[in-house]
Amino acid sequence: MRFLTAGESHGPGLVALVDGVPAGLALSPAEIDVDLRRRQLGYGRGARQSIERDAVRITGGVRQGRTTGAPVALQIANRDAVNWERVMSVEPVPEPPDPVTRLRPGHADLAGALKFGHDDVRDVIERASARETAARVAAGAVAKALLRAVGTEVRSETRTIGEVSTMPTFDSEKVEASEVRCADAQTSARMVAAIAAAREAGDTLGGIVALRATGVVPGLGSFAEWDRRLDGRIAQALLSIQAAKGMQFADAFTAATERGSAVHDPITVREGHFSRTRNRAGGLEGGMTNGEDVLVDVAFKPISTLMKPLPSADLRTGAPSPAHVERSDVCVIPAAGVVAEAMLAFVLADALCEKFGNDDVADLVAAVERYRARLRPIDARRRGSTAPPGPRAAG
Repeated sequence: MRFLTAGESHGPGLVALVDGVPAGLALSPAEIDVDLRRRQLGYGRGARQSIERDAVRITGGVRQGRTTGAPVALQIANRDAVNWERVMSVEPVPEPPDPVTRLRPGHADLAGALKFGHDDVRDVIERASARETAARVAAGAVAKALLRAVGTEVRSETRTIGEVSTMPTFDSEKVEASEVRCADAQTSARMVAAIAAAREAGDTLGGIVALRATGVVPGLGSFAEWDRRLDGRIAQALLSIQAAKGMQFADAFTAATERGSAVHDPITVREGHFSRTRNRAGGLEGGMTNGEDVLVDVAFKPISTLMKPLPSADLRTGAPSPAHVERSDVCVIPAAGVVAEAMLAFVLADALCEKFGNDDVADLVAAVERYRARLRPIDARRRGSTAPPGPRAAG
């Protein structure tokens, strides 16, 4: 599976094209819209979220409520586009809009303008904007539907906002009831207060999102080549999210300071299947899932646009100038968790199709069931079969 997105922040809308979705997967706009709405919520979001009411329109790849095996085309309209028709016009307009030339530290403005030779930073702002993540969330919802067919769920919770931290429990009901997507009510209140103080100061806050994927099929990914290792693929996907600056599996940075005897996860057998007595590997070993929950933290920097702008320079003249102020959020950590869910789900769904095929969802589910049935110690597999062990059982 793969996907591409297109569209600008204030253009007519966003598009996601999802290729490789197995045929026969039940899919409706309503279940995608649930995640689109979750992405828009959260204390600290800006005025844009009161304008948009994100909803997907499926324009290809689905018929009578099921995927056909063709690429799934998803469209999300930008309601705010009516206020930007002259600025974002595809055709030249008689009175061109004033160019944006004051550069924002921490944003893609300067690097993007230098790369593409733009003299108007608007050409960078519109595509670099995190508005693009709405299309990612829509694509991720398709991936989640496929993962659910094999019993895999991906959830997120806010771990840190500013200096306020908690230990995630992934209690979905409590997380979704919180303005900052944190299950602990007292910590949620402290996070809200921290965001309010940053807003009052004309500043922004970042934080850390925790992810957990449960029911993950073991053996996704590979140790054989560097680009097939699943931990690397997950890292690339998550760090591609706007404002993401770091990540770890489980408690990797703490584990780096400890001895191996305290870090590596002992192997045991429970109910006839291999298991671990702890999960400090975060569900991956040797570039492959090992059957435990996949645990990931993603660190997001504070939003780059500040209401009290930092010193900067003008793109055209080089003269000192305060940074451009674009309508923005104060804190996006609650929404970032939903985007991170989408990206992790998509990587897992891609790896699932890579291992089990992506022609037909019923075939994929049957293949997963057969595979899971043999995930027992070798002797147990032999005892459960009346036929002589073949090369796989004897291996």
